[in-house]
Amino acid sequence: MTRAGQLLVLAVLAAGCSADSEPEPPAAAPTVTAGTPSPSAPSAPPASPPVTQTPTPRADPDAVRAATAMSAVRHLASGVGPRPGTSPAYFRAAGWVQRRLEALGWRVERQRFPTPGGVSWGVPVAAGPSVNLVATRGDVRPGRPWLAVGAHLDTVPQAPGAEDNASGVGVLLAVAEAVAGRRTRLPVVLVAYGSEEPRGPSDDDHHYGSRAHVASLTAAQRRTLRGMVSLDRVGVGDVVPVGSVAADDPLRPQLMRAARRAGVPVLPEVGQRSSDHWSFVRAGLPGIRLGSTPYAGYHSAADVPSVVDPAQLRRTARLVVAWLR
Repeated sequence: MTRAGQLLVLAVLAAGCSADSEPEPPAAAPTVTAGTPSPSAPSAPPASPPVTQTPTPRADPDAVRAATAMSAVRHLASGVGPRPGTSPAYFRAAGWVQRRLEALGWRVERQRFPTPGGVSWGVPVAAGPSVNLVATRGDVRPGRPWLAVGAHLDTVPQAPGAEDNASGVGVLLAVAEAVAGRRTRLPVVLVAYGSEEPRGPSDDDHHYGSRAHVASLTAAQRRTLRGMVSLDRVGVGDVVPVGSVAADDPLRPQLMRAARRAGVPVLPEVGQRSSDHWSFVRAGLPGIRLGSTPYAGYHSAADVPSVVDPAQLRRTARLVVAWLR
């Protein structure tokens, strides 16, 4: 090989060795933009949107449905009929009312109590147990103020009791429906009372269910009760009687103001003791009766649903809801 060829071979070899020994360039670092998490770091979960709570609406008299009350009148007077407080018919009626209350979201406790035998409006009646249905919504707290609304479910033996007192129970159910899922100014207890009708001539032969209810109240419950309203014969007439035992009953002006707010005409009465509110008043607790307009079918077989006016049921229920509001 000539001298020139040797030099050419040496030059090529030198070039190859230089290329093999040159280090590879480092891999390019990932580009990170401000505000973007590094690919090697876990992504933060997206922030949850703030939860907005819709306030519970207040009880509204306009939510009252007279059809609910009238349906109860028809069922109790025509479907069940006469129902003295210790009779099988009474317990059928109580079961039906309990299911209606529970379907509306109320929690119902059965309060059992004894009822003596006697004579009820001229007809002998047997002794036996009866029950009150005490309904709450879970918001009644020991030591806190509360309100009560009640209506007796029983009848005298000879009457189907549309006005006396399926009308009161019907309004009780209409009120339960109207305030379901709504706020009232104080927690409310609704009670369907057993054995209200007389079994003798004296006060002690009357109002057995409400007397048992009052007797069951603790000292704290009595101290915090702000008022009891009894619904008794509330489906006749075009004004709602507001009956207190005394003129200075503290509930009287409250009910009158509630009636004005609800646009319900009322008739104030004093000396009214003929209903379950009297069991509360005689124990030193505030109580008022709504209802008592006279009618021809009182305590007779003529006390049928046609006696009852749906418009009067609606007036009474509106007044009660306005008071609870």
